[in-house]
Amino acid sequence: MTDRDVFLPVGAQPTLNDLVEQAVHAEELGYDRVWFPETWGRDAVTAMAITAERTDSIGIGTSIANIYSRSPALLGQTAATLQEVSGGRFRLGVGPSGPIVIENWHGEEFGNPLRRTRETIEIARQVVSGEVVSYDGEYFSLDGFRLRCDAPDPEPPIDAAGLGPKAVELAGRFADGWHSVNYTRDGLAERLEDLRRGAELGDKTLDDVRVTLSVGCCALEDGERARDLVAQHIAFYIGGMGTFYRDNLARQGYEDVAHEIYETWQEGEKGQATAIVKEQLRDQMGAAGTPEEARDQFEQFLDMDGVDAINVSFPRGAGPEEVRETMTTLAP
Repeated sequence: MTDRDVFLPVGAQPTLNDLVEQAVHAEELGYDRVWFPETWGRDAVTAMAITAERTDSIGIGTSIANIYSRSPALLGQTAATLQEVSGGRFRLGVGPSGPIVIENWHGEEFGNPLRRTRETIEIARQVVSGEVVSYDGEYFSLDGFRLRCDAPDPEPPIDAAGLGPKAVELAGRFADGWHSVNYTRDGLAERLEDLRRGAELGDKTLDDVRVTLSVGCCALEDGERARDLVAQHIAFYIGGMGTFYRDNLARQGYEDVAHEIYETWQEGEKGQATAIVKEQLRDQMGAAGTPEEARDQFEQFLDMDGVDAINVSFPRGAGPEEVRETMTTLAP
């Protein structure tokens, strides 16, 4: 049975308490896990620590913590701490993000994200094991680091985000799970083959790698507003967040549409870019409309082969009440 997770907009909520209350409500509704992104608002770690204290059973994780703003050793320490405070409910999701975030906002050189992701996963895994860390890599060399506190038991799983074929293969080979975003229902299948190849390189099977797909969702009595919100959210990522999301959509057989959305958005015609998404993509990439319409569309994602969890992700423009309404409508 496919799990239902929730992807909370950490920075967008009025207060930190509002955000944590959304996580508490997700637990009450029976969701399996709540994921915390970290972009340009509140940090995810503080929000997760408070959430862990106020909840009892729902899983907690980062989707994603970027691999440039924290060292691998610190990510390992953070994972160990959050595993302790949550009583074993934590998963560490990591990924490279993109040049806009890493270079413009963190002031770090983006550089070889695949190799750096691999080294980060391998080091963080050594840290949470509680053993002495000995690592000699291309980016990081560590010797003698060891947790002073008890190692977490069980060790928290480490997931990786990835868009392109090599990034997805890397997730299959080195991580415990893959976080997928910006995929159509039809377009995910090809990347699952990359994931399978990576798992085999890591002496695993695809069953050993948890696949979590984020889906933009909005369920409102005003179905047209819900559709507009999800379409605008998709257009923002394809058109405004660098070229990675555009190229990922192009690889899925939507090359002309991807470039049209990107170019239209870059020219400042955001309404037109949103209209293109609404007309040609939204049903393939989101679940939006009236509660009945959104539920029907969401079921199509739940029925996808090779996916272990569908992550209910809310559009950027949705207010707290709209997030709550959507979360309630699509609850297990």
